[in-house]
Amino acid sequence: MSDLAAFLDSFDERDWQEADAADGPVRFAMVGVGWWVTDQAAPAVAASELCETTVLVSRGKEKAAQAAADLGVAHGLSSAEFADGVAADDYDAVYVCTPNAAHLETVETAAALGKPVLCEKPMEASAERAEAMIEACEAADVPLMIAYRMQTDPVVRRARELVAAGTIGDIAHVHGHMSQSLLRDMFSDPDQWRLNPELAGPGASVTDLGVYPLNTTRFVLDADPLAVQSMLYSEHEGFEDVPDERAAFTVRFPDGVFASFSASQQAHETGFLRIVGTEGEIALDPAFFNRNDAGLTVARGEQAAEIDFDPVDQMEEEFDYFADRLLTGREIYPDGEHGLTDIRAVEAILAGETEMRTL
Repeated sequence: MSDLAAFLDSFDERDWQEADAADGPVRFAMVGVGWWVTDQAAPAVAASELCETTVLVSRGKEKAAQAAADLGVAHGLSSAEFADGVAADDYDAVYVCTPNAAHLETVETAAALGKPVLCEKPMEASAERAEAMIEACEAADVPLMIAYRMQTDPVVRRARELVAAGTIGDIAHVHGHMSQSLLRDMFSDPDQWRLNPELAGPGASVTDLGVYPLNTTRFVLDADPLAVQSMLYSEHEGFEDVPDERAAFTVRFPDGVFASFSASQQAHETGFLRIVGTEGEIALDPAFFNRNDAGLTVARGEQAAEIDFDPVDQMEEEFDYFADRLLTGREIYPDGEHGLTDIRAVEAILAGETEMRTL
């Protein structure tokens, strides 16, 4: 490869798009009106040419109605009204952004109403409930996509393309990390659902953060995990009910690829992914946080190049991808089976702490 930079120049950032504004919009009912919906999802859809939010749903009617008024959305419904099919003719698809353990019931309702589903990751609090979600959508013949926004990020898609092209040779190792200070920078009250196993599932850091480097690696390598091994730690106030205030885990992929990941809900906010091959490496740093513009560096032999990308809103990319697939009738990926693999991996990681040995 005589000119790495020239090789890297040609790339279609939206190679997946076939629909345009004239084909849409896809109208969404968003279930859950927490900060992720109000600050991330709803603004992303408002900026989209393919999507529109027409319904917001919360457990209580008053909260839903207030959020709808604040965001200029036509309908604010209670969960009971949503389940009864109120305003069902005014939306085409459902976005699920509730605590993990409430995903199944919401998806079952959407499927019963014949609505395609975009469900936040992780798709449920257990593999058993994730399987039930898949069954509900298959029985109703409605599409199910799991909201792995990294898979529609142009930086990540470029990395996947470079790996597939053999740019850095055969993959040998992957190193990834994601952390944030949940109780210092985001929520001061430890009595919240991400630290409640009944709502979030059995973990906190692995379930909410570690799945980012894990799933992004799966996408970039186009491979699924074969085995996992982990070490977990929880000691500080607020993390008494979860095993993984801090977590480190190794994942074995096919062809002898080993990935080392770490995650913490009580550490400095940062994220990166480094893919090491026999001929070079690809680094995404920073990575994973929607508020940071991801960087991509590629090195091969003595050559290295940094690739510049126009800033994108990962949520807008994700919603547009889902809408494009619905409008053109094409297959959706990542689907429910893809999300289920992560749930099984997370359960194995949280159950697989390695015995400490004094050396």
